Amino acid sequence: MPELPEVETSRLGILPHLKHQTIQEIIIRQPKLRWPIDLDICLAHGQKIIDIKRRAKYLLLQLESGWIVIHLGMSGSLRILLADKPAEKHDHVDLVLQNGVTLRYTDPRRFGAWLWTPFLEWLPQLSKLGPEPLSDEFDEHYLYRMTQSRKVPIKTLIMDNHVVVGVGNIYASESLFMAKILPMRLANTLTKKEVRALVNAIKTVLDASIKQGGTTLKDFLQSDGKPGYFVQQLKVYGRSNEACFDCGSVIESKVIAQRNTFYCPHCQH
Repeated sequence: MPELPEVETSRLGILPHLKHQTIQEIIIRQPKLRWPIDLDICLAHGQKIIDIKRRAKYLLLQLESGWIVIHLGMSGSLRILLADKPAEKHDHVDLVLQNGVTLRYTDPRRFGAWLWTPFLEWLPQLSKLGPEPLSDEFDEHYLYRMTQSRKVPIKTLIMDNHVVVGVGNIYASESLFMAKILPMRLANTLTKKEVRALVNAIKTVLDASIKQGGTTLKDFLQSDGKPGYFVQQLKVYGRSNEACFDCGSVIESKVIAQRNTFYCPHCQH
């Protein structure tokens, strides 16, 4: 599933091609995505794209009188096409601009979404999200307050979108390793010092991944069709039974909240 860095990479990839351009038409080949595509999305025809923003894993196309909200789901990707190219089986939506550029949405599993709303505050999918992990709002004081009454594994807590958005499975494991915290530790046992280290680790890991184009997942492609390159730098995720890069101990794995979790039993406490 594309995570926050992959979504941000997609935003940065499509931004220069779409910003300030006018939508000529939206071609919907398959309306049955995670939520059926509302035909009101056709109200976007003829509107200029003012900006492209991101909230959690949602891409927000700001138009003159409304918003197109895109979620990539488990297998979705966006590509910029500069010439006519026949659609293939899983190419479900084209956003065609007056300058000839097309934004094509591909999604084999169809768990993504294309939503239309006049006002973002009307959209229930965005109404209860926690702060962005790279924002000033997400700091050690905020996260420490969130941990105090929570007797759940710290990995579960930081993956809760009501607490903080966009810390997916890969980046949760990597951040906890960087902060030297075992993922199964109960959240309310963390000290202020450990919480500070965790906040810094989350910001560092996500920022590094965004700068390097997102993790190379089999289902993710950037807007130009090239994969990201961050996967080579993962320290623990997907490395069960391999040697820890820092201490040489064997990386272990454990299922936490139905997600595979990777950690070093020597480096993390």
